[in-house]
Order: sequence, then C-alpha cells, then structure tokens
Amino acid sequence: MAEEEQVVAEKKPSIVITIAIIAVLTLFAAGGGWVVGNMLAPPPAEKPAEEAAKAEPAAGGHGEGGKAEAGEEIPHISTAANGIVLLDPITSNLAYPSENRVRLEVALMFKGAADVKLAEEVHQDIMAYMRTVTLQQVQGPRGFQYLRDDLQERVDLRSEGRVTNVMFRTFVIE
Repeated sequence: MAEEEQVVAEKKPSIVITIAIIAVLTLFAAGGGWVVGNMLAPPPAEKPAEEAAKAEPAAGGHGEGGKAEAGEEIPHISTAANGIVLLDPITSNLAYPSENRVRLEVALMFKGAADVKLAEEVHQDIMAYMRTVTLQQVQGPRGFQYLRDDLQERVDLRSEGRVTNVMFRTFVIE
C-alpha cells in the first residue's frame, strides 16, 4: 500500500508541471508572434504636427475639412487635358442569358490631346460589342482578360492607334 501512495503522489505533480509547461509555451508563442508581427508590419509613421493641423476640419462648420485652402480644389487625374477621357457608364444586356445585365465604366488614354468625338464613337462601339458577349465568355479571370483584349483591339481599330490604353474602372454583372 505504501507503494501505491507513492505512485499517486508522483502523478499529481506531473499534471501541475504539464499545465505550467503548456502555459509557458503559450506565452512564448504569443510573444514570438508579436515580435514577428512587428517586424513584418511596422507601425505607421506619425504625422508631423503641421500636417495634423491641416487634416483637422475647420471650426466654422461641417464638411469644410475636405476642401483645400482658399477655394482650391484637387484636380482630377482623368481629364481631357491629361489625355484621359472617362466614358459614360455602359449598361447593357448580355447576349446569353439575356436577363443578365452588365455595367461597365471605362476610361480611354489618348496619345496627345483627347478627342471627345472619337471617345463617343468608341463608347457606342463598346456598347454594341457588350450586347454580343455571353456570360460564359467573361467568366473567370481568363474570360475577363479576353474581354479586355477584345475591347482594346476594337478601340485600336476604331481610333487608328490614337488610344493607347483602355482602363476599366468598374465591371459588374448582375
């Protein structure tokens, strides 16, 4: 009987030791994860006091913080002066299934000065093409790439090389 009591007495500390080891390993793993996380993604740089003061909204009223000083506005990058023309959104039915619709917003990058009349012709050409596309043709990343390539080819033919790039802003199928 004395031997059985010694065996039971030896097992109790082993459970406590096991729990202690698991707790220490958990803390070690959490600390290691924190260190690796800080090494991979350092905290964002702090803004200087001047930039923080400019970013705060004006005390005069609501919504004035987003505007530039003295009535200045931040210019859009896509303007005719930059050679980029935003086309109106294109909404059309697909060829099959005809109950599915596609909405597409496209911008055209011109060589040199932008031609708004040519941009409107390209807009109508893209709309006519989208009516011939089936859902199976544009499924997946490869289908979308084929659509981009087809539209770029049609725009190149229509513009005779004056449009260098067709940029998709949005593409939604419902």
